[in-house]
Amino acid sequence: LTLRTSDSMPPPIDLTATIGGRKVTPALPIVDGSSSPPNELKFNASLSSFISQNVPLESVEGIRTRERVLVKMGTLCREWVKSVAAKRGLSSDAVASAGGELFTSGSYRLGVHEPGADIDTIVVVPSICTKEDFFGSGYVPPDSMVQDDDDEDVNNEIRDPDSLAERIRRHPDVTNFIPVEGAAVPILTFDWEGINIDLLFARLNAPSVPANFDIDNDMVLSGVDSSTEKSLNGPRVTNLIAALVGGTEERYQTFLIVVRLVRKWAKARGLYSNKLGYWGGVNINIAVALVLQLYPNACPASLLRKFFLVFKSWRWPNPVMLTKPHDAELGLPVWNAFQAATMRQVAPMITPAYPAMNSTLSVSRQTLQILHEEFARGHNVVDKLYKDWQKGDVLDKEKVESGEMWKELFEPSDFFISYPHYLSMCIVGPTQSDAQSWAGFVVSRLRKLVSDQLGRSLPLKKIQLWPKEFSACVAERSALLTHAQRANSITYFIGFRVDTLRMRGSELDIERQLQNFSKFELSRFHPLTPGMDVLPKTFGVKELPKVCFEDVYEGGKVAAMKRRRMLIEADPKRIEAKNKKKLAKLKKKMEAMKRKKEESKASEEKVEADLKEEVDGEAQESRKRKRDGDDANGEDDNLDAEKEEEEEAALLESALDKIQDSAGVAQHKTREEAEIDRQKLLAGELLHDEDVEVKTEKRDRKLTREEMEKEMLASSGLVIVSDDEATIVGGNKILPWRYGYKNAAGVKKEEPDQKKEKEEQEESKPTPLITNRVAFKFKTKFDVVELDESGKVIDKGDDDFTPSL
Repeated sequence: LTLRTSDSMPPPIDLTATIGGRKVTPALPIVDGSSSPPNELKFNASLSSFISQNVPLESVEGIRTRERVLVKMGTLCREWVKSVAAKRGLSSDAVASAGGELFTSGSYRLGVHEPGADIDTIVVVPSICTKEDFFGSGYVPPDSMVQDDDDEDVNNEIRDPDSLAERIRRHPDVTNFIPVEGAAVPILTFDWEGINIDLLFARLNAPSVPANFDIDNDMVLSGVDSSTEKSLNGPRVTNLIAALVGGTEERYQTFLIVVRLVRKWAKARGLYSNKLGYWGGVNINIAVALVLQLYPNACPASLLRKFFLVFKSWRWPNPVMLTKPHDAELGLPVWNAFQAATMRQVAPMITPAYPAMNSTLSVSRQTLQILHEEFARGHNVVDKLYKDWQKGDVLDKEKVESGEMWKELFEPSDFFISYPHYLSMCIVGPTQSDAQSWAGFVVSRLRKLVSDQLGRSLPLKKIQLWPKEFSACVAERSALLTHAQRANSITYFIGFRVDTLRMRGSELDIERQLQNFSKFELSRFHPLTPGMDVLPKTFGVKELPKVCFEDVYEGGKVAAMKRRRMLIEADPKRIEAKNKKKLAKLKKKMEAMKRKKEESKASEEKVEADLKEEVDGEAQESRKRKRDGDDANGEDDNLDAEKEEEEEAALLESALDKIQDSAGVAQHKTREEAEIDRQKLLAGELLHDEDVEVKTEKRDRKLTREEMEKEMLASSGLVIVSDDEATIVGGNKILPWRYGYKNAAGVKKEEPDQKKEKEEQEESKPTPLITNRVAFKFKTKFDVVELDESGKVIDKGDDDFTPSL
């Protein structure tokens, strides 16, 4: 076992920072402090090519324009502070030393702003300046000034011409000036030389603001009001983030590159809006800074992959913090994980500066679901790119060198084809200024409609608010709107998917939620002038207006619907469900075939069993009838023999003698001869005499065809088998083959005398019934069967029957 010496150990990485007279240390330890290996550096070269072509920075001319605007604004702010100090009657020295400073925050302060991005600024003034001096409100002009402003909009409040708001508004390079005095953080919004500026107001509890004023010192917050505290928190947080990631120039540049990429990704995927429940610029800065603290020496490509991995796996609601919160004991509330209010926060992200607060308070359960899905998607895309790049022969070399392979990560969101149902919120106002102030208030409350009203009380699987506005009115044509209202309108869209398992009924009613939103949220706006309204409307995915697809898909709505169909068909869940349905259908079909085959087999077996049972039953019935007849005859004979034989024998014999005498029989027979004839009759030897009588009786009427055929067959000594009743016709006759019937066809017909003589010689030998050859021609087709000794059909199965000729 070898130990690494101190010379071979990499130098420890110090991520602590000293700012505002306080030493700040990271809240989490380093996960991996090693530098990126050569293969990751080569992978990073492709990302650099993509950044140079798709994530441009501000041009040199644009940077100079911004710097010039900020210089002019700083001069204007200091002149205004001096004018206010002079109004207060301060000495010339006090007026000169009153000061006033202009600070920047956000993306511009960090240096990650894109072309056309706004600049967040804060003017810090001494205690002699008030909010009324800043906005110029409450001013009563002289009578002479009222006439001079007759040409201005009568709805605009007349402000003090010496106020900072009026000084800025009257500047020739300023346009689109909007003061928002009633907000929690008062703000002026305007365009100066085409650059959008957001100006906040911070009033210190001090007589002056010197040029070397340290805004990062916690003591600047002593005795300030709530709005000033929030205004100062912007630059203080930005400065502390920059200090925590600025250990080396290379590390800071890595931080800036990844921040720019994440901002571009968030805007493309519809995740960039803090007031609508997603992440804003400050949140992205804190998140990327945290990942850099965990992997301080990673290259931009590796850090971007780690960013998605960290927040895909983050255990919410554990807070994201760069440093542990500290209390400067100035009486300001500091975020604490053990407070009851903080326990209800979904995804807290704590600002590093004092007082620590949750910068993602607007994130709800619904928006966190969207964020997590996008983090997982981003990690899958980047990780797949890295693995495919390592294989070498998977990706196109031209796409790798140009960085085009990274475009998949920044593809626009398919929000407008991802949901079956959409809700539009069209915000209208009577004038442009009224519409802007009214729309700003409504937009700040839309997240409550989505999270509190719709998301909690309706059976929805998923709901998403698209953070980008559309300068179009999509309200119903039947809505009674003026031309000015339709011109001064903006629209936001909300997509949602219904949970059918929780549905009650077939329709989803959102009228009550919209009424509560209007009653409890929108009614707080003052002054609510006539013409301000919010018009909701529901759409199906195919009913959305074309304006929703113009800037996203090259082919517009038609291309969007084609892509929707492609995504639906390529959805793994849909493919799996389709395969399961097909497999279930196939199994059902096979079971039906198997069941049909079994039923057919069972039916055949049943038919065979029934036939066999019928044959056996008939045989048993025949044997039973024979046994019953024999038993009955035996019992009767026994009774006659026992009871009547002795008593009536003599009487019966005498009666028979009298009957024989009275019948006129030509030849008198003794009792012995009569007994012999009776035995012959019982044996069937004397039936020919009776047949003659029967035939004589039948000739009295016309015989039917069946009777004639039976008589012919019976007279020939053949056995007739009925398929229906299985009865034997002529069964009481003596079968010819018992007495050599096979030779009966050759016996010659004898004369009566010869016959009588032969009968006397061979009394015991019966005379054959048929003495001539008989030919039959059957009119009805029937089957030829083979009989056993008892005259029953021999069953040989299904193939023993052959048709007759």
